Amino acid sequence: MKNKIITLALCAMLFALCSSADAQQPKKVPPIGYLALGAFTSTTATTRREAFRHGLRELGYVEGKNIVVEWRSADGKLDRLPTLAAELVRLKVEVIVAAASSVTRAAKEATTTIPIVFAQEGDPFASGFVASLARPGGNLTGLSALAPELTGKRLELLKETVPRLSRVAVLGTSTGSGYAQMLKESEVAAGALKVKLQNLDVSDPKDIETAFRAASKGRAEAVLVLGGPVLATHPTQVVDLAVKSRLPAIYNFPEFVEAGGLMTYGVSSPDLHWRAATLSGL
Repeated sequence: MKNKIITLALCAMLFALCSSADAQQPKKVPPIGYLALGAFTSTTATTRREAFRHGLRELGYVEGKNIVVEWRSADGKLDRLPTLAAELVRLKVEVIVAAASSVTRAAKEATTTIPIVFAQEGDPFASGFVASLARPGGNLTGLSALAPELTGKRLELLKETVPRLSRVAVLGTSTGSGYAQMLKESEVAAGALKVKLQNLDVSDPKDIETAFRAASKGRAEAVLVLGGPVLATHPTQVVDLAVKSRLPAIYNFPEFVEAGGLMTYGVSSPDLHWRAATLSGL
């Protein structure tokens, strides 16, 4: 009887030790996905990623210690985004952070269950990503770059810089998120400022140089950059061509100015990516 009691006691101790060991095992943190259009080797992408990492650190998450981030980049190739988004879904990430408008669409088409946080959507409502800004609905939420609202102001600043301005070349991607609304706002502002607009569609990298040639041929006196996936991933080329064409230009993001552009008016991309970390639900 005494031996049975001792055996039971030992079993109870071993069970307790095993339970204690299990309780002390670190909780496995599901990975989060970060999907970008531009190459991670670019200065713009590096700045945005570091801002996102900074936001995670402020929440107590350190990559490689208590959180895993699955980084994916399409290297500027739009057709790669659907495949990369599907890959993140297969990895069962906890959330997908979309670093650009085109990325948001690819992620949205890849899943209706995994939460998606867009870091800098131009016009999330007009793009059909959210039901309203106050109540997004669905599995998408995030931050807006207020692209349409700021377009008219950019044209005003361009007019102040070049007082005799009468013709402006407008560069953007017609299929880009929020493009129609941005163009509408620029036309309203142009009417008030008595400025004629020359709309130039940039849907492929080779269109950038073509657009500047068309601007010069059309006697444009300045350039208003509405943005888009192609222009966003080639800021240095855009700026260099503006300088070569002797056309003052205003851009939608600071990265263009960092590449040598004249001026910008808009939100801070790094700040939006920093704030995106706080919306990731971690």
